[in-house]
Amino acid sequence: MLDHRRLLILSGLSILFWILATLYIRFMPSYLVDPIKGSIGFITSIPVGWLSVLILKRIAALSNEELLAGVSVVGALAMMIDGVVLRWAPVVYGEDSTTVRMGAAWLLWGYGVSFAIALLMTRSKRRMSAR
Repeated sequence: MLDHRRLLILSGLSILFWILATLYIRFMPSYLVDPIKGSIGFITSIPVGWLSVLILKRIAALSNEELLAGVSVVGALAMMIDGVVLRWAPVVYGEDSTTVRMGAAWLLWGYGVSFAIALLMTRSKRRMSAR
């Protein structure tokens, strides 16, 4: 179980990651809307997601058993913020509805990638310790 200190750290990181992703959508819309740049953005989300999971693990001092829970806390909080903003203030992401839609798609992809990476890291650590 994650203690209060770790939950606070994870919540802060969640807000930080949400701000960084929002700034990316807001100020670099061509990297989402353009077919080639948008595809590159999806592909580069994989190493960025991997790095994000490693950062969370390190800063929050998560054990391998706590990693998936920690990533879930961060993802859940950021997704709830995204949901509220997309519903009531989509202009935060941009003026153009295509940018907002493509940004939302990129966000969903990124969350899924991060969850999958955390799951893979957790599973590979379990397998290695079982040997």
